[in-house]
Amino acid sequence: MFTLSLRQRRRVLWAALASDAVFPLAITGATAAVPDVTARLPGPDVLGPWIVLGYNGLFAAALLLAGATADRLARTRFFAAGNLLVAATGVLSALAPDLVSLVALRVVAGVGAAMCAAGGSSMLLAVYPPEERPRVYGYTGAVLGSSLALGPVVAQALMAVGGWSLVFLAPAAVAAVAALATLGLPGLRSPGRSADFDLAGALLFGAIVAAVVTALGMGFGAGVPWWGPGGLILLAAAGAVRLVRVERRAPDPAIPVDLLRIPAYRAYAVSTGAFMGMLVVGLAVLPRLGAAHHMGAGEAAVTLALLTAPSTVLPLLAARLARRLARRLVLTALSACAVTAVVLQLTDRPAALLVAAGVIGVCLGLTEGVPDGQALKYVPARRGGAGAALFSTARMSLETFTLAAATGVMAALGPASGMAVAGAMCLAAALVVRRAVPARDPRPGAARGAGRPRTADEPLPPGS
Repeated sequence: MFTLSLRQRRRVLWAALASDAVFPLAITGATAAVPDVTARLPGPDVLGPWIVLGYNGLFAAALLLAGATADRLARTRFFAAGNLLVAATGVLSALAPDLVSLVALRVVAGVGAAMCAAGGSSMLLAVYPPEERPRVYGYTGAVLGSSLALGPVVAQALMAVGGWSLVFLAPAAVAAVAALATLGLPGLRSPGRSADFDLAGALLFGAIVAAVVTALGMGFGAGVPWWGPGGLILLAAAGAVRLVRVERRAPDPAIPVDLLRIPAYRAYAVSTGAFMGMLVVGLAVLPRLGAAHHMGAGEAAVTLALLTAPSTVLPLLAARLARRLARRLVLTALSACAVTAVVLQLTDRPAALLVAAGVIGVCLGLTEGVPDGQALKYVPARRGGAGAALFSTARMSLETFTLAAATGVMAALGPASGMAVAGAMCLAAALVVRRAVPARDPRPGAARGAGRPRTADEPLPPGS
């Protein structure tokens, strides 16, 4: 832990929050701009989706390496470098002469985004003690939820004012502000870190994630030979086997497996993946159900607003409730999402869709940032970047798996079945949390051995 003044800690927090606001806007904005960009820039239309897929794929692939690197370097400098990279690629993306250049710039921007996310978490965990982390991640949840909910509206407004280029310039400007906010802050470099760095493991992990994302992006249709994505999946499987061997021999593995041995850390990672899976499936399914039930454009807009708007106003309340009721809050929200998914299998009334969207939206809003803050109480400050990166990777993997499974089931059984898949994930996550997290959430002030989360550099208990 680093001891900073209150003013310096607030600057660290504000810089991290500003950077957090960039990621949802970069995703939703780019998604909204794809048709216009594809129509205006020279290049094959097939590259259009890769404006988003390239960014997402490299973000996921580089996240673990960025987390491990942030913990070994000056955290604020690493964070600032990531934001400057995002800012530079954003400006260049607005000036891109063709689709090939734009996709290449978005790939680099994804690496910068991973540096921002990992560096920001590493900074926060280095200066905020475990008992304050739930509150801090309540603010993070509020920013991410607001950015996610308002992102499509902001993107459309930017395109209406200045065309697709503003969609890339606006996040670039916010990232530049986040970088400038770190000027004058201490570097926050941990003394005495091991010189051993599991570069091979981190690169292998990134290559596996990149191969899987590319395979999913290529798909098995639209004229793509089966051996293309199939070969990438085989390469990813072979890489996973090799990764296990590398990590077993590494003195300081890139993947902090010891954190996965902490039951609460695992449980909250599963829960946040289930929540995000419910969100992305809901965003994909509820409009289709509304169209099938002849809902008008106004009703469809209300449905999406009910699903996303609570995440703009409820996370700060959630952070207060989580001080004593985190486990109960997460369990209740997961159970409510599962029950709502069941109800949607039993009725096709438009009113049921509106109620379902509202219930899911409230559940997501009241848990935005809560699992993150609870899980990261258990991460030693010196490994904050790697711990947060692993948590985010688990969340993104479960979210992607849920969406993929829901898409496959919907193709066979119809749109409502997609919500059943997301609901089943929520139910499974509720069972995991119920079993792994103590009925009384551990509090930092409790005596050692009474369930208090480990802090800073305390070792893992034997057999955990």
